[in-house]
Amino acid sequence: MAEPSNSAAASGPTPSAAPASAPKPPNPAFKMLGMPNLRFKLPSRNWMIFFTITGSFTAALMYDRKEKRRAQQKWCDLVAHLSKESLPVEQMRRKITVFLSAPPGDGLRSAREHFKEYVKPILVAAALDYQVIEGRREGDIRAAFAERIRKSRRKAGEPSTVVEETSTEDVVTNARIQIGVTDEPGPKGDLVIGRHTWKEYIRGLHEGWLGPLDPPPPPPPAEEFSSPDTGISADGSPITEEPKTEDTKTEDTASEEKKKEEEEKKKPAKPVGPTPAYLSTTDYSSQPLPPTFPQTLDGSVPIPLPHLLGFLNTPIRLYRYLNQRHVAENVGRDVAGMVLASYSRPYHEGSISEFTADDSSPTSTSPSDDQTPSSATYEQQTVLEAEEPEWHKSVHKKDESNPDREREWLNDIVLDPRFASRMHRYALSPEEEARAQRITEGQEYILGEERPAPVPFWQHMWIKYGYGEDAETLKRKPILGNIDGEDDV
Repeated sequence: MAEPSNSAAASGPTPSAAPASAPKPPNPAFKMLGMPNLRFKLPSRNWMIFFTITGSFTAALMYDRKEKRRAQQKWCDLVAHLSKESLPVEQMRRKITVFLSAPPGDGLRSAREHFKEYVKPILVAAALDYQVIEGRREGDIRAAFAERIRKSRRKAGEPSTVVEETSTEDVVTNARIQIGVTDEPGPKGDLVIGRHTWKEYIRGLHEGWLGPLDPPPPPPPAEEFSSPDTGISADGSPITEEPKTEDTKTEDTASEEKKKEEEEKKKPAKPVGPTPAYLSTTDYSSQPLPPTFPQTLDGSVPIPLPHLLGFLNTPIRLYRYLNQRHVAENVGRDVAGMVLASYSRPYHEGSISEFTADDSSPTSTSPSDDQTPSSATYEQQTVLEAEEPEWHKSVHKKDESNPDREREWLNDIVLDPRFASRMHRYALSPEEEARAQRITEGQEYILGEERPAPVPFWQHMWIKYGYGEDAETLKRKPILGNIDGEDDV
């Protein structure tokens, strides 16, 4: 028998091959609307990985921002009752001082954003007045704070030869005194943001109170002198005298010098460095306290400023970006403690890690006024110490041209016992902590007010992005009567 040809076998149907499935016909209604025939199916492996990563990141970000807003709202509600208190017309609102400096290795914008994001909302909720002292370079906060203290000492009557110029602030202050406007009675305070700013704050505090009121004389310039007999300069090089001739400069040389002078004038002025210190840290114990030195210094609160630079630190920076709720919680607690100013504790002697936040009694006695600085460690020296390893490496470099120059950011904090015993820190009392917890749970609201009814999501979006108005705004709107008199006709 003849075997079938290969072509016939190839052309014949194979029982194992499945017929191609015809595409499902589109929905007639969708077809008439012009919509394409969409086939729903599971995404591929790569798309599943993409959606998982982006979805997880988005969910973590939305959760963090929601908890961050809840934490900020909690601390704002805790202090909001202060804004409802009325003041006499002849009193000014309580003012606190905020010390703000550019982080090491970065500009001032990041520090300003940190203040506006975490600190300012609580101050605004309590309707407190504040004054910001900013520093762009190392030493600016120290110089500004020390000069502010020296100015207050001169106004208190301490003798000085410095003639102060009248500023706008002085004119406004004198005008308020003449019309009988006074400050609101109550404690003030200093809010210091960042470890580097805290170091300058402590340095300026000592320099302002212990240093002289008059600026120290400038160091004499190093002048070269020569021996009249040998003709040798101070560095040992021979001095050669050039013959003095008149009209040695040609016209071309004169024109070149004029061009150089014009170019120098067009160049921007070089930034002036910080003011040199009036007092060295080694002279603290030898300086007596001024007669105007208070028995208790203004309360202070150091605020953490987490700031990390570098491409290799991207995982840590990304983790912090997704955990801003913890920063809002910690910073809000410290700022609320200063705003309420109902409870304060002295700084402890020893490391801050040895004590808890609500500990109100130090384990050791405070040093007396006549005690000399020793090797004791104070809480002020170790507060926010964890920020220093995160500073940029360019900050930790020593100045090779002037190794003896004082570095406020790198040098250790030197604290006089007379100042350490007079400093205190604001904190939240246990009662206020419990009230903050009740606000978080929804059991309590602003003192003297009831919690408003919850607003549905659609109404909230309509009020925010539409043309609606909330109930509080409608209550404040004036109700106008029949202006045109149409009903009288």
